[in-house]
Amino acid sequence: MSDKSASLAIVDDHLIVLEGLQQLLLNAANISVAGSFTTGTAFLSFLKKHTIDIVLLDISLPDINGIELCLEIKKFSPHTIVLALSNHSERSMVLQMLQQGASGYLLKNISGEELIACIHEALDGQITFSQAVKEIMSRPSVTELKGVPRLTKREKEILQLIAEGQTTPDIAATLHLSPLTVETHRKSLLQKFEVKNVALLIRTAVEQKLL
Repeated sequence: MSDKSASLAIVDDHLIVLEGLQQLLLNAANISVAGSFTTGTAFLSFLKKHTIDIVLLDISLPDINGIELCLEIKKFSPHTIVLALSNHSERSMVLQMLQQGASGYLLKNISGEELIACIHEALDGQITFSQAVKEIMSRPSVTELKGVPRLTKREKEILQLIAEGQTTPDIAATLHLSPLTVETHRKSLLQKFEVKNVALLIRTAVEQKLL
C-alpha cells in the first residue's frame, strides 16, 4: 500500500457508532475519513461527486438494505472497497455481501486495532474478516453437517411438482394418488428438511442441489 491517505466513508444509522468510528480512525495511519452518513441514499449522492477508496457499511439501514447498497456502490464505483460492518453474524449474510462485491465482513464487536488492521488488509487487495467472522466461516453450516435428507422416489417426484408450483389436488391428479396421500408425503418432506413451510422447503432443496 502506498503512503497516500485512503479516503474512507462510514455509513451507519447509529450516531454513536459514527462518532466512535470517526474518533477511532482519527489517528490511523494512511486513512482519512471523508464523510459519515446515516442513510444509503445520502452516501450514494456523495459518492457521485467524490472519490472514496473504502466504505464501512452497516447492513441494517433505514432506507436501503446493505446488500442492495453494496451492489449499487460497486456498479457505480467499482474501485470503491466495501467492508460490511454489522451485528448480523449469519453465515448466509456474509456470503451474500461477498457475492455483491464486498471485500470483507466485520462484526461490530471488533476492537479498534483489529478494525484498522482489516481496513489495511482490504486496501492491500485482500478479502478480510474480523476474527469472529473467520470463526463463523470456518464452521460448517447446519445443513452441511446434517447432510442431505434421504428421499424416496415418490418424495422426489412430489418435491419436484411442489417446486413447479403444483397444489396438492394437481399433484394427486398427476401421480394418480389420493390428495390425502400427497398431503402425507408433503408433511414428511417438511419433517425431513426440518422446515416450516413450502417456500423454505424449496429453498433448502435447491441449496442441497436436490432441485
